[in-house]
Amino acid sequence: MTTYAAIDIGSNSCRLKIAGVHKHRLRTLHEDREVTRLGESVFDGGVVSPEAMANTIRALRRFHKAVQAHAVDRIRVVATSAMRDARNQSAFVTWVHSATGWKVEIISGLEEGRLIQMGVTANEPGARGKCLLVDLGGGSCEITHSEQGRIREMVSLPLGAVRLTREFLRHDPPQPEEIARMQRFIQRELRRAERKLGDLGVRTVYATSGTAAALAAASDAKKKTLNTAMAKTASVYALTEKLTRMADLQRAGVPGIGPRRSEIIIAGAHVYTALLDRLHLPGFRYSPMGLRDGMLALMLAESEQHTTAHHRFEEERWSSVLELCKHYGVDAKRAEPVRATASQLFTALQRVHEMPRDYRVWLEAAAMMHETGKFMNYQGHHRHTQYIIANSELYGFTPEQRAITAAIARYLGKSRPSANDRALRGVPMQEQRNVQRAVVLLRLAVALHQDRASDVQRIRVNVQPKQVRLRITPGRTGAELEFWSVRKETAYFREVFGRELTVTLD
Repeated sequence: MTTYAAIDIGSNSCRLKIAGVHKHRLRTLHEDREVTRLGESVFDGGVVSPEAMANTIRALRRFHKAVQAHAVDRIRVVATSAMRDARNQSAFVTWVHSATGWKVEIISGLEEGRLIQMGVTANEPGARGKCLLVDLGGGSCEITHSEQGRIREMVSLPLGAVRLTREFLRHDPPQPEEIARMQRFIQRELRRAERKLGDLGVRTVYATSGTAAALAAASDAKKKTLNTAMAKTASVYALTEKLTRMADLQRAGVPGIGPRRSEIIIAGAHVYTALLDRLHLPGFRYSPMGLRDGMLALMLAESEQHTTAHHRFEEERWSSVLELCKHYGVDAKRAEPVRATASQLFTALQRVHEMPRDYRVWLEAAAMMHETGKFMNYQGHHRHTQYIIANSELYGFTPEQRAITAAIARYLGKSRPSANDRALRGVPMQEQRNVQRAVVLLRLAVALHQDRASDVQRIRVNVQPKQVRLRITPGRTGAELEFWSVRKETAYFREVFGRELTVTLD
């Protein structure tokens, strides 16, 4: 049985979930959680404290033993809001790698929201229609408008319970002026969210993470199981007023809250009160699903290539590429032949380049986006392209995959990949050889589509032990410019692949 593990290093706690694949579905095998308050020191001083790091590493070492015990085939480790803000994030990432061998991905708030949406919609039948998803963590709050399992709009706000508590609530119980300042800040951020989300017209709201669980349990204490708990707006408002007047010890005694959540529940409760009121929502239903479930669902979708989930993932990933092209004024009709030719070359030259199959996706994405840099400046646009791709929100691309795609698109001018290049800093050393090979294929694809006035009808590739023959069949308008452009690439082809590239024009 194939087994996956997902680890979420959040601002308040670290969570582990291990699941096995049974009949194309995920079945939970093990879960663990540790409150580490990683974000407290970050939100105070901008860095993760040594104590918080040590606490988190201890939890991750425990997770590591569980991962080994379950013989996990694939693991993904992500860090969220606190790590996004921490100035010493590289030190933390290095320490985690040294202690466990794991590579930590620091994901954006929007990528966090996308994964949460995937986790909830994959496991909650009621969330597959028109609904709003709210995930209020320790450092940020992701609000997603979802319809038929697809994201309509999303916003990530700095309204995490730990962040707000550290920033605004210095006394216990908090003083009225502290609450007032925090409320003004919450309202300001929600106005921004309201402008982006627009008129929602939703009545179904799912909320995830610890704050939602505590509020749902305390608001609907009669329910026997938390998974069915519903927190109505009026009850959340009354509970918030009650908690605000209590000291920490009293809050800890409220059913569903407990001693660890009691320290930060006031801030989280005020966010939910303001959110429900401002967006005219009837309340929310708690869902135990979240970021880890989205990570697991994504790993399953990536590997189970014949499933509906995989096709939806590929469709949404490609939509994000096309959306980026549109945003930066790229003519998709002109870029599409370059993509198709790059894909054809990837298949035809498989025995020559020997790249993993994932590189087909990254090569095709680079082919579509290779002219985005012209939006900024035609001069040096390849450098601008690399920056845009590496720093843009691309659904389904991890930061490392974005770095690889960006590097493939970078070297279409006179420069060639070199290990010391800034463009390759986000690319693992073991991948740089594959990036160089993908660059060669993209350069050939671009060369074969030089001029709109010319017409390459088709290309044929013949791979021989010491050489590769490329035959170009021109259309009515000829393909002399493409023939000349491809011949300029033969020396670099020989340098990278150790084979001669001969080009003929039929």
